[in-house]
Amino acid sequence: MAGLNLESDDPYLWLEDLGGADAARWVRDRNAETVAALTGGEAFAALRAELRQVLDAEDRIPYPGWRGDGFYYSFWTDAAHPRGMWRRTTLDEYRRPEPKWDVLLDVDTLAAEEGENWVWSGATVLRPGYRRGLVSLSRGGADAVVVREFDLARRAFVEDGFTLPEAKSDVCWIDADHVYVGTDFGPGSLTASGHPRTVRRWRRGTPLIEADVVYEGSADDVAVYASHDPTPGFERDFVGRGLDFYRTENYLLTAAGERIRIPVPEDAQWDVRREWLLIRLRSPWAVGGVTHPAGTLLAARFDAFLAGEREMAVLFRPDVRTALSYHSWTRNHLILATLADVRSRLEVLTPGGTGWRREPLAGVPEFDHSGIVDTDPDHSDAYLLASEGFLQPATLRLGHVGGQVETLKQEPASFDADGLVVRQFFATSADGTRVPYFVVGDPQAPAGPTLLTGYGGYEISQTPHYSGIIGRGWLARGGTYVVANIRGGGEYGPQWHHAALRENRPRAYEDFAAVAAELVTRGITTPAQLGIEGGSNGGLLMGVMLTRYPSLFGAVVASVPVLDMRRYHRLLAGASWMAEYGDPDEPADWAYLRRYSPYHNVRGGLAYPPVLLVTSTRDDRVHPGHARKMAARLREHGHDVSYYENVEGGHGAASNSEQRAFIWALTCELLWRKLAGRPRQPLPRQLPPRQLPPVDARAGGSAGESGTDSPQTRESGVPADQGLEG
Repeated sequence: MAGLNLESDDPYLWLEDLGGADAARWVRDRNAETVAALTGGEAFAALRAELRQVLDAEDRIPYPGWRGDGFYYSFWTDAAHPRGMWRRTTLDEYRRPEPKWDVLLDVDTLAAEEGENWVWSGATVLRPGYRRGLVSLSRGGADAVVVREFDLARRAFVEDGFTLPEAKSDVCWIDADHVYVGTDFGPGSLTASGHPRTVRRWRRGTPLIEADVVYEGSADDVAVYASHDPTPGFERDFVGRGLDFYRTENYLLTAAGERIRIPVPEDAQWDVRREWLLIRLRSPWAVGGVTHPAGTLLAARFDAFLAGEREMAVLFRPDVRTALSYHSWTRNHLILATLADVRSRLEVLTPGGTGWRREPLAGVPEFDHSGIVDTDPDHSDAYLLASEGFLQPATLRLGHVGGQVETLKQEPASFDADGLVVRQFFATSADGTRVPYFVVGDPQAPAGPTLLTGYGGYEISQTPHYSGIIGRGWLARGGTYVVANIRGGGEYGPQWHHAALRENRPRAYEDFAAVAAELVTRGITTPAQLGIEGGSNGGLLMGVMLTRYPSLFGAVVASVPVLDMRRYHRLLAGASWMAEYGDPDEPADWAYLRRYSPYHNVRGGLAYPPVLLVTSTRDDRVHPGHARKMAARLREHGHDVSYYENVEGGHGAASNSEQRAFIWALTCELLWRKLAGRPRQPLPRQLPPRQLPPVDARAGGSAGESGTDSPQTRESGVPADQGLEG
C-alpha cells in the first residue's frame, strides 16, 4: 500500500497521543459503538455473569509461595476484594479446606484510603528475617509502579522507609539498610526502551539522588540490573546489562567494587546457586574441546569457572522431540522440567562425588501438564507441584525429594467435560515442518464453531492448561478449542524460536495457517466457522492472519496487539523487541517487516473476516496506538471492525475480574455471532452455577517474589511469563 511506507505519511499518527482530546473522543466513540453492538440482550449478560463467577469463585486454589519463614504467602482476589489481599498462613492451616489467613495488606482498603487506583504488582521480601518487604503498586495495571517499604510484622508501610515514585523501577534488597535500585533519575537516566540505565546502592536515610552508582549501561541497552544473593556462606552481588532482548553482559561485583566478567555466551541464560553455575545455551557453544548444541544445560562449580576451569557436566541435551523448559533448585537437588512434544516431564538431579544422579520426580500424575509452583532452596528439599490439563482441573501437591507427596488442594470442575477429549495432531507447514497442535472438543461432533489460538514468539511455550473461561464461554456451549504450538515459541527449545526470528518471522504465520487449513481438512470446522484469538505478540499473529490469510477465518480477535511494525520500536517498550523482530530503521530489516506489518497491509476490495481489537489506555508496554490505528485503517477501507479500549488494565487489558469477565464476554459474543450466526446459549453439559470454581486458579492465586501468580494465567490473553516482550 503506497503512502504508508514512511511513518511521516501515516495519517493516523494522532491516535498515538494518549493525552490528545481528539484521540480520546475517537476512543469513546468506538467503545460506545462496540458496547451497543455486542452487549445488549440476555445472552451477553448471562455469559458475563458466568465468567465473573468463575473468576471470583471461592473454591479455586490459592496458589502459595514460600518466603522461607514457615509461612505460605498468597495474593488473592474475589468478589469482595477485587483489588486483592496479600496474605499468609501456616502449612497446617493451608491443609484445611478453609484456612485462616493473616491479611498483610488489603489493596482495596488502601486504594480507598489513598484515593488511588492501585493494582498489586508484587513484593520482594528481605532474606533472612522476612520482616520487611518492598511492595510494588501500579496505577491502573501499568508496568510502571510505585515502590514502598512494608513492615510485615506491623502490617503497615514504613514511615520514611525506602520509597520510589512511579517508574519502571528495578529494586533489590542487599540488607536491612541498603538496596540496589534502578529507576528514573531524570533526563538521560533511561534507555531507549524506557528502563533504568544506571543502578545505584541506596543507604537508608539518605536522599536517593545521592546513592552511589555501582553500574551504568548505555542508552542503547535494554536495561541494567544489580542483584544480591544472601545465601549464608555464598553471599554474592551481580551487575549487568541487557545488550538486547536476548544478549546480556554480566559481572560478579566484589566488596571492593571490582567487576569480574562471567564468561558465558552473551545469549545464554545462567544461574548461580550456592557453589553451582548453571548455563542454558541459546546457541551452540564450543568450550573445553566440545561443541554443545543450543538448548543444552551445563553445570560447573562457579568459583572454579571464574578461575578459568572449564570442566562442566551436561545436565540436559535436547533432541528433536524434547526441550528444556526450566529448572528449580531445592536445598540439595535440582528439578528439571522438560517438554516432549509439548508434554511435561519432571526429573530430579542430585550432585555427588561421581557426578549428577538423575531419577524421575515422584508423585507426578498422568495429567496433560505438571509444573513446579515453588521451592524453598534455603531450607528444605520440599516442592509444590501443580498438575492440570485442558479437561482436568488443577491439583496442588506438596512433595519432598526422596520422600512423600501429599495432595494439598484439588480444584472442582467448572464445566462438564463429559464427551470431550483432548487430541494432539501435527500439521505440515509450508516448508515441511511438523507443527503440533491440541484439539479439545467432542470428536463425534460435525464441523462447527472452533476457536484457534497461538503465540509464536519470545521462546514462550503454549502448554496444556485448564481454563474456566474457555470451558464456560466456549466448550460448554458446543465449541471446539485448539492451541497451535507454532515456531517462535519454546516448545522445542531455542531452535524452535530461532526458526521464526527476525526475517524468518513468516514461518510462524505459515505454521498457524497450516494448522487452520488442516482443521478444515480433518472436518473439525469450516473457514466460516473458524475463529482465532491472540494477545500481544499473539495479537501481531492475529493481524497477520487477518491481512495475509483472510479467507481461512470467520472471525479474528486481537488483544493488546503489536500491529505497526514501522513504529513499534519508537513506542513505549518497543525498542527492546528489535532482537525479536528487527530494526525498522534499517532498510534491509524494514524490507521484510514491511511485507507482513498488519497496519501496512490493510487492503480495500478484499473480504476480511470481522475483527475485534481490544487494548488498554494504561498499557505502557504495547502502545494502544497499535490497535487504534489498525481499527481506523480497517474502518477507512470499509471492513467490519469492533474496537474496545479499557481505561485501565495495563498489558493484560484488565485489572480485575469484572473487567476481565467483560472483555472475555465481548470476545465470546462476537465469535459466537460471527461463527454460529447467533449468540449461543449454554448447553446441558454446564454445571449448576453454585458449583462453579474458578477456572484458572491462576487468575487470582498466589504471589511469588514478583507478585505474579505462580502458575501462569491465561485468561488475559497474554502469557503471564512475559516481562518486557510484546
